[in-house]
Amino acid sequence: MQFYRLTCSGNTYSTLEYFLRLSWFFTYYFFFRFTPRPFYFFRNFLLLIFGSKIGRNVKIYPSAKITCPWLFEIGDNSAIGDSANIYNLGLVTIGSNTTISQHSYLCGGTHDYSNPAMPLIRSSITVGNYCWVAAKAFVGPNSYLNDYSIIGANSSFFGNAEKFGIYVGSPAVYLKSRLK
Repeated sequence: MQFYRLTCSGNTYSTLEYFLRLSWFFTYYFFFRFTPRPFYFFRNFLLLIFGSKIGRNVKIYPSAKITCPWLFEIGDNSAIGDSANIYNLGLVTIGSNTTISQHSYLCGGTHDYSNPAMPLIRSSITVGNYCWVAAKAFVGPNSYLNDYSIIGANSSFFGNAEKFGIYVGSPAVYLKSRLK
């Protein structure tokens, strides 16, 4: 398991990244979020223009927010629900047949609180295949969700989820296996 971690000091972003963020801001607020709900293909096209890697039959709802599309990958037959927030300052990878439910928050950034300047830390998040991040769940920086894992509604998850594991609570703890 390899994590994409970029510790920033001084200038947080390159000039190119500032330009991309500004361009995406206008594209998101004037085109992406005002598309009719069934226009998944158009929203996926906008994300592809900005460098996302998007599988087939991906459904991203118009109120879902993706901070940096150039650091975003999603596999086939996956969905991101209404008002889900993908705060991807580092690479966020979502596998195939995975659901990120409404109002969920995947947070790929934090700060080094041990340093008085509190520099930004950009972290990756990986969500495997056949996973489900339930409504209003929070997935923290450097989290890794193995295939078939579930993060329950309103849970706060940090760390590595076992394959087939179900995690609930705040902070989320292992509840049981999906397998019977």
